[in-house]
Amino acid sequence: MVRPATTCQIVPLAAAPDAAPTLARWFVEARPPYYGDDGPGAAAADLAACARTGSLPTAVVALDSAGRTLGTAALKRNSAGDAAFPGPWLAALLVGPGHRRRGIGSALVAAIEVEAVRQGFDAIYVSADEAGAIFERRGWLAVGEAPSLTGPVGVYRFELASSLERC
Repeated sequence: MVRPATTCQIVPLAAAPDAAPTLARWFVEARPPYYGDDGPGAAAADLAACARTGSLPTAVVALDSAGRTLGTAALKRNSAGDAAFPGPWLAALLVGPGHRRRGIGSALVAAIEVEAVRQGFDAIYVSADEAGAIFERRGWLAVGEAPSLTGPVGVYRFELASSLERC
């Protein structure tokens, strides 16, 4: 079921620090093999590392008109697949429960594409197990697979120069 589009504002995580606790909770719930009690990740620490602008890692947050957190995405040096592909990586794409299938994920991806251009990158990668359709619709090309804690994931590449030509 596709729900009506949600209007949201995309801001740097650095400008919305109050979103971090909600995002950390969502990451633990959504990705227990990595962020759960037995996983190697620390959601709050990862978010704190991304609360910067102008360099990697950095993250953006989607907020509704009342300032409630809807989702996040990050631009990082590493992700699943970085042994075979150089990066940088769109990573940590997550839209909160109850907010999915409203265009928020696509808006977050677009914001990371813009940030990657701003930082001078020619291309970015993403590894995706569930959200591959978002990337394909946006013109990302499947370039391989990579192992992850939950099994193989697809790796996609986006040529940023080609996206600028469409503007």
